[in-house]
Amino acid sequence: MNVILSLFLKLSSFSLIAFGGINALLPELFNLAVNQEGWIDVQTFSDYFAIAQAAPGPNFMTVALLGWHVYGVFGALLAIFAISWPSSILVFYMQRFILGIEDPIKKKTIQYAAGALAIGLVLSSALQIALQINRDMAANILTVVTIALVLLTRWHPLYLIALGAALGLFGFI
Repeated sequence: MNVILSLFLKLSSFSLIAFGGINALLPELFNLAVNQEGWIDVQTFSDYFAIAQAAPGPNFMTVALLGWHVYGVFGALLAIFAISWPSSILVFYMQRFILGIEDPIKKKTIQYAAGALAIGLVLSSALQIALQINRDMAANILTVVTIALVLLTRWHPLYLIALGAALGLFGFI
């Protein structure tokens, strides 16, 4: 199959399961781009993810960078469109359906269930990505320490990003 058609079809299908955003898709996106298709290597995926997280704007920049790597500017634009169009249509009709429900308890139940599903998928995704990308004990320790600091302190995440950058700069991870 043509690489650009493959990119479009696979990202379009991912869009329907991206409940919780692109971060919920990362393990599958990693598996597709690195293991199945071989479009990029582990380090490039990690770099693209880091760039996407550091840049302002939506998280689907990882997908745009992947599309750009595969097929240039057209690939980036196609990847953004592919990851957006199915879920946008689904959300449009689901919102209309939810607004039509008159029972407030049923509405709240659907909203809470959707929130719980999104949180669960994002946490599962974070674990899977950490297991696939962390290459040594230092990276695993940094991951655990970062989670602990986020849960137990009120530190701004930029401090933790700076800590990770400094450890990488000095060759610890």
